[in-house]
Amino acid sequence: MQGKGGRCYSFDSRRLLDERGIHQAFSEALRFPNYYGNNWDALVDCLDDLCEEVTGGIGIVGVIQGADRLLEVEYFPLFVSVLCQGADRANSAVDLDGLPLDRPAIAEHFVFEFREFDPGRVARLVEQPDLIVSQGDGFVAACLDPAEWH
Repeated sequence: MQGKGGRCYSFDSRRLLDERGIHQAFSEALRFPNYYGNNWDALVDCLDDLCEEVTGGIGIVGVIQGADRLLEVEYFPLFVSVLCQGADRANSAVDLDGLPLDRPAIAEHFVFEFREFDPGRVARLVEQPDLIVSQGDGFVAACLDPAEWH
């Protein structure tokens, strides 16, 4: 699906109930290269390096539908952190050494849709030292803590 502000990719949480499923679903939807390593670091790298064919040169939003299922899996906080890392790197116009990239920054955002939303529980599960987690009326947001990552 493509909207005025970028492209939207939907992920059914039933496919994300184990790490293998996450890697397969993201690789298929976002057309990762054949050499994709099917691990967390490779996911960050590929999210950082999405081609214009996938992003439309504008950006993407990934929507994880039925995210309630993921609250019970052990890797949920890591999964959120990995998505934050990939989005942070893609949203930047410089590499990890602070040098300009040969591509424009690409906006990436990930949204978890819950049927039964308990913001306090989600915030507690996601909270970790490398993330800034905030909550408001009907949402919980997470992003990398610049003191830890930049």
